Amino acid sequence: MMTSGRGEIFELDEAISVLTATPGSVGALLGDLQDSWLEFQEEQEAWNPRTILVHYIHNELTNWMPRIRVTLSDSEVRQFPPFQQLPDLADYEAYDLQQLLARFADLRQQNLVEMQNLKLGAADFSRQAEHPVLGTVNLRQLLASWVVHDLNHLHQIAKTLAKRYREEVGPWRPNLPIVDL
Repeated sequence: MMTSGRGEIFELDEAISVLTATPGSVGALLGDLQDSWLEFQEEQEAWNPRTILVHYIHNELTNWMPRIRVTLSDSEVRQFPPFQQLPDLADYEAYDLQQLLARFADLRQQNLVEMQNLKLGAADFSRQAEHPVLGTVNLRQLLASWVVHDLNHLHQIAKTLAKRYREEVGPWRPNLPIVDL
């Protein structure tokens, strides 16, 4: 278990367990849903579940492992390139849900294999790089953020799906606070 002087806890094996489970969790939530569920937006600017899935894929391609590589590089200057939250969504319109889920699962598996092949040691978690907005970050923070990012978007998917029936729950609404988050 990795702890800092501030009482923070980071356990790589636990992180990998969550990261490994995410594609299956997303698949379990979305796998058999109709487009009316996948395209539902709780608000005009909110991401729908399909957009969140594309965001997961985009992060697998352009965010997590590339940033890990930068952080672990021997370069004197270790700076993350700017990151765009979403790719051009039109690039993903031709893909059906099962193709997107499979792409996410494949990319995640590849990234986790690559990360595990790095054989990260205790000293690696303190390695630092420069984030274009947040400033200096270390590998432990990056890996913890990857886990929390996954959980954040799982919550967002569940919340969005629940809000589709916000009015339909009738008098049970006070007992279902997820529809008002």
